[in-house]
Amino acid sequence: MGMPGGTELLIIFGIIVLLFGAKKIPDLAKGLGKGIKNFKAEMKDDGSEEVASTEAPRKVESSEATASTEAPKTTTQA
Repeated sequence: MGMPGGTELLIIFGIIVLLFGAKKIPDLAKGLGKGIKNFKAEMKDDGSEEVASTEAPRKVESSEATASTEAPKTTTQA
């Protein structure tokens, strides 16, 4: 069972036109497109949330921040 050929696609399209009418088909296609778009957006958001929640937060210290928080070193001469 492979992909339907040209004749089968015409028969399927004809049945769809008979069931829903020619005026409803653009509305159905628009709704299907919006549904697919929303599904992809939710999958993308869900994937990024999982990655963010599984990674441990990292503390990044820059050399400037480290230098400014350290106590100044003083040397005494005798």
